Amino acid sequence: MNQTPTPDALIEAALLTHTEPLSEREMRELCDPHLSQDKLIDVLSALKLRWHNRALQLVHSAQGWRFQIAPSAFERLGSLHEQRTPRYSRAVLETLAIIAYQQPVTRGDIEAIRGVSVSQNVIQTLQERGWIEIIGQRDTIGKPALWATTKQFLADLQLETLADLPPLTELGELVLPETLTILPTDGE
Repeated sequence: MNQTPTPDALIEAALLTHTEPLSEREMRELCDPHLSQDKLIDVLSALKLRWHNRALQLVHSAQGWRFQIAPSAFERLGSLHEQRTPRYSRAVLETLAIIAYQQPVTRGDIEAIRGVSVSQNVIQTLQERGWIEIIGQRDTIGKPALWATTKQFLADLQLETLADLPPLTELGELVLPETLTILPTDGE
């Protein structure tokens, strides 16, 4: 005798088996198109609580909801796969920071801010990672491409919106000129 799974069980199974995040709309349609937003929030809250203090945790990002490895377990599990964390050059990180904080920007805007030309390899690296995309063209001579960050960028940095980016002063030398001095606060 087959029993229909509860919305809680169905959503949990979907989140555990999908490699990509699920939107709230997708989860409601999976269970019942008429599943209320309040009921879905209750289900997600119960799942977060059930998985609290475990090696997996339920998280919400700009792309939707997904399970991910808890930071405390990540280091120990990392040795199983021997994957290296990608290292990015200063040029790549500076370019990404400029795009993230000033978007939409053209390549010329980036070069004006950085004071040096932007290598095609830098742009290609960020595109291949899925962190930037062309969202249009500036209405000027030559119609230069306008670059902006993607939902993948937000998801990879575990941000819901660009408003969640840290203030520029917290990034230090990465985006601030070396000649700029930030004065300490509260008597440091």
